Amino acid sequence: MKYRYTRYTGDDLEGIDLAELVSKLSHLLLASGFGSPAGGVDDSSGEDDQRSEQSLHDAILDTLLNDGLLSDDAMSRLLGDPADPDPQPRLEQLIQRLIEQMAQQGYITRHPDLDAERHQREGPGTGDGAAPPMRFEMTDKGLDFLGYRALRDLLGSVGHSSVGRHDTRDLATGVEASGAPKTYDFGDTLNLDASATILNAVKRIGPEALSGPGINIEYSDLMVAQGEYQSACATVLMLDCSHSMILYGEDRFTPAKAVALALANLIRHQYPGDTLRVVLFHDSAEEIPLRQLARVRVGPYYTNTREGLRLARRILERQQCDMRQIVMITDGKPSALTCPDGRIYRNPFGLDPWVIAETFAEVANCRKAGILINTFMLARDYELVSFVKRVASICHGKAYFTTPHTLGRYVLLDYLDKKTKTVH
Repeated sequence: MKYRYTRYTGDDLEGIDLAELVSKLSHLLLASGFGSPAGGVDDSSGEDDQRSEQSLHDAILDTLLNDGLLSDDAMSRLLGDPADPDPQPRLEQLIQRLIEQMAQQGYITRHPDLDAERHQREGPGTGDGAAPPMRFEMTDKGLDFLGYRALRDLLGSVGHSSVGRHDTRDLATGVEASGAPKTYDFGDTLNLDASATILNAVKRIGPEALSGPGINIEYSDLMVAQGEYQSACATVLMLDCSHSMILYGEDRFTPAKAVALALANLIRHQYPGDTLRVVLFHDSAEEIPLRQLARVRVGPYYTNTREGLRLARRILERQQCDMRQIVMITDGKPSALTCPDGRIYRNPFGLDPWVIAETFAEVANCRKAGILINTFMLARDYELVSFVKRVASICHGKAYFTTPHTLGRYVLLDYLDKKTKTVH
């Protein structure tokens, strides 16, 4: 038997970090699109191809060619001979294997595009036996991974290697002692400081305490250890999904979604006692589950800020937490209002006095409920600056004028830092 030996080139997948590839595809996987704000799976309006497998194929191809995931030698092997009439067969096979790997490892799910298949059958050339086009959806694992990567990138860029729980400036009789002991008062956690308690008893009894059979401790001798008071925080993240969030060639909404995922990952792993809810506001307002966030889209809508604040306030009023806050991310002025009869009043021209007055009234309601509003504005118009500063002054919150590129850093650092600025 004869054997033929050739140079070992390895498996093309060996040189590719799948997790890094998924991270680089985050813009496609979180694309905002254009259509229903809730981004239902069956929503076929707008940019349908953002969830098609062909769009995923093209994005992987672009990443492999331009982002340095493969060495020059590996890329040369994949591209093959330029004189070949079909120079990219191995590259195409590799991309298909990567898509299959993403599905096998739980980052995405794949399913046939039934609408496109129906159109193919009804149109010319039916019965050709071609496979129906495929679509993909992000899984909970994929969302959690993108949130972790976003959190790591955002906090890593400012030197935060780890974070703990929400510390405050107050002291309490907690389990973790870091403050001076205090006299026990009824209602305190019975976290006794043994040495201080015995020392009080010895001082009260005098020299006889050491010669007797034991030390009799009374109620007045009890001392408890104090620890830093750590509180839970309930947060509602308000996302503006009006048309202006993707106007003028700039997608402001996809970075906002990445920030929401990072914030959710931070809360789930570092602050398990905290809660995060997401509210979309447009012509009206609605709450969505976090698992739906990747499919959220902007649409041809106005900005009903008051309705978003009202829904967020109602959600937070049901939360039994010491700290309750609204994080509002927007790029436009309030331009819509829900009338008492349910009709939507819209006025896109300037700052409508009625809309502004009703919005400020809702901000005042949030202040009365003890809810802080931190506003992150993605635009710098003079009227918008005045509006945001007025909101901050009414509710004693903070106003940030930022960009989609720095939004995440501001939001996350504010969440970590507010423990020393807003509790009391």
